[in-house]
Amino acid sequence: MLKTTAVAGLCSRLAVAAALIFATVAEAKEVTLSHKGLVLNANLELAAGKKLADGAILITHAGLAHRGMEVIAYLQNLFKERGYNTLAINLSLGLDNRHDMYDCKVTHRHRNDDAAEEIGVWVNWLKKQGAKRMTVMGHSRGGAQTALYAAERDEAAVNAVVLLAPAIHENTDAAGYQRRYQQPLAPVLEQAQNLVREGKGGTVLERANLLTCADAPVTAESFVSYYGPQARVDSPSLIPKIKKPVLVVIAGNDEIVIGLEQKVAPLADGKRVQMKVVDGADHFFRDLYADDAVETIAAFLKGAAGGF
Repeated sequence: MLKTTAVAGLCSRLAVAAALIFATVAEAKEVTLSHKGLVLNANLELAAGKKLADGAILITHAGLAHRGMEVIAYLQNLFKERGYNTLAINLSLGLDNRHDMYDCKVTHRHRNDDAAEEIGVWVNWLKKQGAKRMTVMGHSRGGAQTALYAAERDEAAVNAVVLLAPAIHENTDAAGYQRRYQQPLAPVLEQAQNLVREGKGGTVLERANLLTCADAPVTAESFVSYYGPQARVDSPSLIPKIKKPVLVVIAGNDEIVIGLEQKVAPLADGKRVQMKVVDGADHFFRDLYADDAVETIAAFLKGAAGGF
């Protein structure tokens, strides 16, 4: 278990954090590419004196969020301080050149598996830029999608996988759906699955609930991708299929992904699969708990991940 950072020196660290956030705005380099008719974008941060040939950490944000979220921006700066290059991507979620939170009123056509595909597209982009080794990392649902990518694509250039408070199937199971929306999942899921079986996956369910969006227009195919196949949205179910070293960083006071430690502990052998709990951290690693997470990740990358 990690101990939280000492109170002494907190003010100075906050000042550094503020300076780093400013630096993100001043030095951020947006890169783009085209994929299936859409422009994808990402934020590239190169550490001092480093080139992409030295490697990179590819970071995927949570769910319907974006790469500009505080936790992602802060992580990029912390890694940059430690000499790591990072590429924080924006999942398109089916939209062209998306930069902000997904608008719940826009019809949801994105699928869970699309994220794993786009992670692969960015891995290939990094390879074309000269990166010979990289780590794929994801937060929350982005963590589960990163796990899905790594479980199904044993990319030689990827040397390690880091899952930061990754989602579990309980986040989208019937009980979770009932708690969040006060509605049963089964009738909607059955309707959506029937439409998909009939080849009508593009049919829009006008007032469905998806992830954090209530009463939203959602295609049947999109709905089924998140609420149907539990193993594909459950990080612990995917970890055994990943061949590369895996680090799961758990927030000790996670209020969103509840029960992750109990599910990952039986998988953690201390070698191929490692698990660390950041005591006191919430799901977004606020109040500088991200510093503790990055310290753990850096140690993992220097050890189990072969020195990167």
